[in-house]
Amino acid sequence: MEQPPAEHRPVVRRPPGRRARILAVAADRFHRDGYHRVSMAELAAEVGITAPALYRHFRGKPELLCCAVESGLDALCAALASGGAVELAELALERRGFGTLWQRDARLLPPGRRAVLRRRLRAAVRDVAAEEGELAWWAVLSGYGSLGRHGVALPRRRYLELLLGMRERLLAVGEFAPVADPPPVPAPTARREALVVAATRLFHRHGFDNVSTERLGAAVGIAGPSVYKHFGTKSALLAAVLDRGREQLRREVLPVLGAGPGPAVAAFADFARRERDYLGVMLSETERLAPGERRAAVDFRRGFLRGWVELAALPGEPAAETRVRVHAMIAVAVDTARTGSASPAAVAACAAAALGAPAPSG
Repeated sequence: MEQPPAEHRPVVRRPPGRRARILAVAADRFHRDGYHRVSMAELAAEVGITAPALYRHFRGKPELLCCAVESGLDALCAALASGGAVELAELALERRGFGTLWQRDARLLPPGRRAVLRRRLRAAVRDVAAEEGELAWWAVLSGYGSLGRHGVALPRRRYLELLLGMRERLLAVGEFAPVADPPPVPAPTARREALVVAATRLFHRHGFDNVSTERLGAAVGIAGPSVYKHFGTKSALLAAVLDRGREQLRREVLPVLGAGPGPAVAAFADFARRERDYLGVMLSETERLAPGERRAAVDFRRGFLRGWVELAALPGEPAAETRVRVHAMIAVAVDTARTGSASPAAVAACAAAALGAPAPSG
């Protein structure tokens, strides 16, 4: 059949805003399910287009991830530059998944690109931090980012009140003199334990899916296939990492919850400084476990959170609001401890401010 002249063919126009819609859907799905569990075909179907149409906007899933992270970072930097407290809080509610996307899935970006994005965020925080100090502003971003770690639903106005109150308390913490990293723990001599320690560090810094058995073996001086002599699967090694961390929390933090918010926050802050790799894995990699092991990990985490909610509850406060503060405390303690240069007192003071508890003494 003869085609009409080009000038008479209908022009196919892409609906305005489609690219932004794709980025929003991708960011939400990556946040909820993890980058590796989401296919381009699934994203296309959710947007309401075909997979070939999706590829006209993005060459592949890696480019889509990069653009989703950059889009969230653009919005965050703009909110910081505006200087408005409400703008930043509203953005945290509108893009609840960005904190997870930034800390977990952005590890999959090429190292050079990731470094550029980190420098950009550091510059944005430096520009806004004045009298309060950078550490306090990083804590604000961590507290706001914790919204992506839970599904607590509150009226928008009440959420904004909670976030703005948290921001005020954290910025009042001020700056602390940097200190050296805690002394390294001597490397274990037993090969199995050495693998658990190495895996904790590597899974946290690079993500479970990005760490090969060859890399794990090299970290302890063995060949990659030899890892399977100690653990039947990589998921079993992850389970051992999380089990080891749970036992330490049971010994060091859970017994202190009965002593009140101050001692409990101090104990958790100290634990976070020493075991920040484990906590990072607990928050980001639990979904990679086999079903039975995942249930054990999730049950422990829920019980741990329940203990904190009971401890931190204020008279007449709905449990949902207490949970928001507890999640923020955990995120702030973990992220502040990740800086390495934050002193135990700084980590504890920021965590207590996020929780709305008095700063631990001493």
